[in-house]
Amino acid sequence: MKRSSEAGLMVFWDYDTQWGGDRSRAGLGRRDWGGLEFPNTDKLLELHAAYSIPACFAVVGAAALPGDRPYHDPAQIRRIHESGHEVGSHSFRHEWLPGLTRLQVNGTLKASKDALEQCIGAPVTTFVPPYNQPFHYPRKLAFSLSERREAGRGHIDIRGLCRMLRENGYESCRIAYRPIWRQLLERLSGKSLSRPGRVEHIAGIACVQLNAPCGFGPGARAMLDRSVREGGLTVVYGHPHSLFTAGLQNIKALEPFLAYAAELVREGRLNVMLPRNLTAAPLAVNALAGAADA
Repeated sequence: MKRSSEAGLMVFWDYDTQWGGDRSRAGLGRRDWGGLEFPNTDKLLELHAAYSIPACFAVVGAAALPGDRPYHDPAQIRRIHESGHEVGSHSFRHEWLPGLTRLQVNGTLKASKDALEQCIGAPVTTFVPPYNQPFHYPRKLAFSLSERREAGRGHIDIRGLCRMLRENGYESCRIAYRPIWRQLLERLSGKSLSRPGRVEHIAGIACVQLNAPCGFGPGARAMLDRSVREGGLTVVYGHPHSLFTAGLQNIKALEPFLAYAAELVREGRLNVMLPRNLTAAPLAVNALAGAADA
């Protein structure tokens, strides 16, 4: 049997509020789901407490400023922190990072971190990029033609983002990229080649890569089972505003997933982790550590 420290789970919630709805890139223009973020997050806090599963809530920094819903709720962000979950940064106003200049990227990283830390009174060391972009990472043969087409040749890539994160005091980041060889093989086979992850150090930042479809359905469950069998990290995420809509982010998919994860924890077969653990408790993740990219 694998030791519990060899099988890990990280749960993220991307807390966009209406800042994210205003900047939807789904091709449908502005969306009005921002107000759902708040009551649904209250329900999420209940569920995570019931199953003793901590999560990282990646929060748009502007939501921590004084103001009213659907854009702001600093009191709820403090409750997230006080409930034992990690509060990470999700940029300041849910900006699409590849479309920003480096000066603008630096500005959103700094403003979000400052606003969140002032709100919760604790360090914010994890970053989650909106839309999971940039995807572009030439060092690992991952190329995003859409980012280059829309943002131009000078757009920021994953390594450049990590450098700026380190300069602004962040320590960890959730990333998503697919090398071109993997994209081709997946297209030919019709299957996902995702596997349990390892911590990847890029420009001094401890990175974890998404390796399950958005939500908590069969794909996320299968990856979790594989992590338990083989070791490695399962990284899953959802959006609070989607908790009662159709799809795999729905509570009907989430609650069985949390219950199953809690059972694995009780059996000593799974270690539920927060991104801040990657640097605060390095011994707990030695089995997950990957190669460094200085």
